[in-house]
Amino acid sequence: MAPLLVIAAGGTGGHMFPAQALAEAMLAKGWRVQLTTDARGARYAGGFPDAVEIIELKSGTFARGGAAAKLMVPFQIAGGVISAAFRMMRSKPAVVVGFGGYPSIPAIAAATLLGKPRMIHEQNGVLGRVNQIFAKRVDAIACGTWPTTLPEGVEGQHTGNPVRSAVLDRAGAGYIEPGEYPMSILIMGGSQGARVLSDHVPAAITSLPENLRQYVRVIQQARPEDMDRVTAAYAEAGMQADVEPFIHDVPEKMAEAQLVISRSGASSVADISVIGRPAILVPYAAATADHQTANARALVESGGAILMPESQLTTDSLREQIELVLSNSQGASQMAVAALSCGMPDATERLVSLVEELANKKKVQS
Repeated sequence: MAPLLVIAAGGTGGHMFPAQALAEAMLAKGWRVQLTTDARGARYAGGFPDAVEIIELKSGTFARGGAAAKLMVPFQIAGGVISAAFRMMRSKPAVVVGFGGYPSIPAIAAATLLGKPRMIHEQNGVLGRVNQIFAKRVDAIACGTWPTTLPEGVEGQHTGNPVRSAVLDRAGAGYIEPGEYPMSILIMGGSQGARVLSDHVPAAITSLPENLRQYVRVIQQARPEDMDRVTAAYAEAGMQADVEPFIHDVPEKMAEAQLVISRSGASSVADISVIGRPAILVPYAAATADHQTANARALVESGGAILMPESQLTTDSLREQIELVLSNSQGASQMAVAALSCGMPDATERLVSLVEELANKKKVQS
């Protein structure tokens, strides 16, 4: 029978996109794949291939709910771990891989208890809470962002963050530098949009000098409650703008863009670097351990992106940076090349190699 890979992941795009990429690659190699998550995570698993068996396990987090809900969390997690352990004793997975998020706790904990080959993948430059718990209890740590802050005595391997096939299809797509013709600015704010970008980006773009503004076309993600005011701001300035709560064709829009303005979530940074586009990155200030600033570090240090902390973000400061990129075609092209130098389009293959290495090591020991 084909070997089984168990993937454990939470319910956000940051966890699910790399998990999906690994699942697709392992299926192509003839492996069987199971995804373990909770009920919330299962709602985000629609992009996984039909061949992936999706198993819901109970888990919990102390970050949500009232006192009564938090009292139940240890019991929910324990129930999920026991269920996962019994499943693994029957299915005998060759390797278990966790991608973070509290729904990954049961499978990784069960694999630890049963001594199964196991590894975790951390997308961000700082370990998430769940991955911190297991960092010293797994056989390998794959790091999507480098360097990644790890506990003392723990070593990681830089694999990069796997990106979707639609992104790989546009890896290194030719960059059309800014000029006196239609120029596209793509604004992304994470899976839920970002109020701070809705507050400042429209005003910054509409106040650009007319010799630039007349050529600018905008694609902006905005939260549903912000869409009307963002749309109105561009309309009042007579500018062409496509404002959506969720951008479904990000790879295509990014490949067409002269500039990307974005949060610096791990998946967004990976997409920007694999496609290779100049970017202005605005890290989410409330991110745990300021991990979005860590995510942006390599792109910024390479010259591929401009970092704008929320504390320094104003309409005027943002307009100045947008104007700097769009008015300097050679500089923008250099930023695109620099961003591309940070990309790791082979991240999925690197993860596959780690999985196979763990499986083969177990065979040798057996």
